[in-house]
Amino acid sequence: MTRTLLPVALGFLMVGAAAYRADGPALVVAGVAVAAVIASAWWRPAATVAVLLVVATVVFADAAPMHTLLAGLSAAVYLVLRHTDPTVPTMTFAVGFALAAAVVVVLPVHVPWLPLAAPLALLAGYLLALRPLLASR
Repeated sequence: MTRTLLPVALGFLMVGAAAYRADGPALVVAGVAVAAVIASAWWRPAATVAVLLVVATVVFADAAPMHTLLAGLSAAVYLVLRHTDPTVPTMTFAVGFALAAAVVVVLPVHVPWLPLAAPLALLAGYLLALRPLLASR
């Protein structure tokens, strides 16, 4: 019972955070997302559909950054619980990325050259992740 109840509760939290103060088309999309969350209790692929509908709700509703952050964290945990058994590293990184996004939202930094450094940082992270695989050859 708990195996099904917790993901559905997180799905409702995800939709609620995205649809907070929404109107018009965003409410319609959020209603369909709620139906997909309910359907995901019996059919797992509906969970992915629910998350995609929540993304559409965020776009149509022009949700606040912190509500979007809560919806994103709930969506990540919701998908993990619907499709696999959660592990400590998975949940740690989901919460860690959410906290990093919250810091970015709360402390906006206006550095004009920062977008130019992002690809280099991603390349460095990619090479760092591949390092153990390349060392074994």
